[in-house]
Amino acid sequence: MGETGAQARDAVDGFLDQWAALRSDLDLEAMGAVGRLLRLTRLVDKEVGRYFAEHGMERWEFDVLATLRRSDRPLTPKELAASVMVSSAALTNRIDRLAARNLVAREAVPGDRRSLYVTLTDAGRALVDDTVEGHVRNERRMLARLDEKDCEELNRLLRTLLVTLEGDA
Repeated sequence: MGETGAQARDAVDGFLDQWAALRSDLDLEAMGAVGRLLRLTRLVDKEVGRYFAEHGMERWEFDVLATLRRSDRPLTPKELAASVMVSSAALTNRIDRLAARNLVAREAVPGDRRSLYVTLTDAGRALVDDTVEGHVRNERRMLARLDEKDCEELNRLLRTLLVTLEGDA
């Protein structure tokens, strides 16, 4: 990262300075990292949400449609719920809303009248295909201050944390 990034101070630095003056016994590196992750999550979520709103979508809609597109096969609601990390009740509501917009369809599972698959319609496939490239460009824009090596290192560190915390859950 360039000198500007190494010397720049953010709002979290101010909080850490205050804590350091009061409590030198605290692990401020951990507090700083988690504080920055939380602030970044809010800022990134806002930017991603803005992109999807410009395309007439909510983030959750893209998540469901993109999951079906990536899978490239029909998914059961249970498989879909696990991938988008929502409850089955929330997913049912989301599928209903997407089906009302003709973006997904429900199909019976052959040989099992109680089960169904969720599939992308042609309109759903077109919408996700039309928005995914811009979504990736938007994400790259948010990380523009990081070069390729920095992005790889950030991904490595975040993956380590995610694997650790997911294992603890």
